[in-house]
Amino acid sequence: MRNHRPEFLSAILQGATLNVALKLTILGCGTSSGVPRIGNDWGDCDPDEPKNRRSRVSILVESPTTRILVDTSPDLRNQFLDNGIDWIDAVVWTHDHADHCHGIDDLRAVFQKTREPIPAYARPYALESLKHRFAYAFEGHKYYPSICDGITLEGTAEIGDISLRYIDQPHGGITSAGLRFEHQGKSICYATDFGEVTQEMRDLYHDCDLFIVDALRDKPHPTHAHLEMSLALIDDVQPRLSLLTHMDNSMDYNHLSTILPEHIRPAYDGYVKEI
Repeated sequence: MRNHRPEFLSAILQGATLNVALKLTILGCGTSSGVPRIGNDWGDCDPDEPKNRRSRVSILVESPTTRILVDTSPDLRNQFLDNGIDWIDAVVWTHDHADHCHGIDDLRAVFQKTREPIPAYARPYALESLKHRFAYAFEGHKYYPSICDGITLEGTAEIGDISLRYIDQPHGGITSAGLRFEHQGKSICYATDFGEVTQEMRDLYHDCDLFIVDALRDKPHPTHAHLEMSLALIDDVQPRLSLLTHMDNSMDYNHLSTILPEHIRPAYDGYVKEI
């Protein structure tokens, strides 16, 4: 574990964050085209509601001493700038689709602070795909060092003081990694990009404190969860609080806030929750 923000450790020593086990930041909660879509297409989303402006999906999970990025969306640079992020301890990719990985080059700015390759986790197929498509990031180049140290996600990964378990989720012709982060008895689960629900998914996500779950739209979709599927999964796994993510421009924030129960909320870019 590397820490590049001395004031963060200072706050811990002063007791400011001792009662917080995990912290979630929603960096982006939009689908692959974002909201609005190119052409200023807001669909059913109210353009005057700032929480309807959605960048591509990515989250940050933190303990008081460890910071993990999930996915490198094409909007990563602005997400880091908007949230004051300039260091991470590791990155985890759920899968290799463009909206989840094409911001990988923005990790160069993080690398340049330490000159150490960033531990970078993914399931075997996704990792091989990323290494092939972005070879320079993993292997370096004559004039540039590698910025990522590729690590196959297997079993339980211990990243700093955070434990990470995963499940392979059906996502069309591939799988995406569903994730469970745990620290000091608290848990955050992340289930994006799945088109059907398996019992193994229910088992991994059961009884978590915070559940971030794909809810692309109201109508069924062949490779993504729609709202009814997401709500059924939430009912099955019984988390304390759930956040909907990967939403398209048919999913208006205020409408969802009105129709959903209090323990299920639509996410928005910049949302922060400590548990």
